[in-house]
Amino acid sequence: MSPADETMPSVAVRLRELRRRAGLTLEAAARTAGLSPAHLSRLETGRRQPSLPLLLTLARSYGTTVSELLGETAPGPGAVVRGAEAGPRRTGGWTYWQAGAPGRGMQALRLRIPHGSQGDIVRVHPGEEWLYALQGRLRLRLGDTEHVLAPGDSAHFDSLTPHRLAAADPGGAELLFVHTLLQSPAEALCLGDTAGGRHPGGGHA
Repeated sequence: MSPADETMPSVAVRLRELRRRAGLTLEAAARTAGLSPAHLSRLETGRRQPSLPLLLTLARSYGTTVSELLGETAPGPGAVVRGAEAGPRRTGGWTYWQAGAPGRGMQALRLRIPHGSQGDIVRVHPGEEWLYALQGRLRLRLGDTEHVLAPGDSAHFDSLTPHRLAAADPGGAELLFVHTLLQSPAEALCLGDTAGGRHPGGGHA
């Protein structure tokens, strides 16, 4: 078991605690996150590993951040994240490093996306996203338009625009990712594949 995998049981416990603290049944919480109750149950018991997009979805649903969900603590009053202290986490085939202080109004991460990982998942949710390509080429689909971002290219868009992320090259892609954590009513959340009815993490968690 890798160090990243060792965090998953504690995430399962936190997911269960957060749901109960919110006074939600398994069915209600699953509906809010756009999941099946069976899928959420597997996440809460540690039998399924959540992907990074799914962690973002669940964090928004429970009014918290991915950092807090993973049990990461704030780096201190200076809000400086030291590279040596930001160890990699792996979920759903993606690897990420914390690039900003937890508990803020936005989530800042450095992402490593392998080729062929989660490229068929369409995401739609409240907020804004900003991406900056560091290494390799990134394939970004916004609505009906596809863009290929080379190192140095960036994109800033409304997350309610259906979007997909994938590595364009066999060597994968690395990028900086910033997302605003807007807290929206459950009725306002629109998550998953608008064409095929798939949801973040469905079949990829």
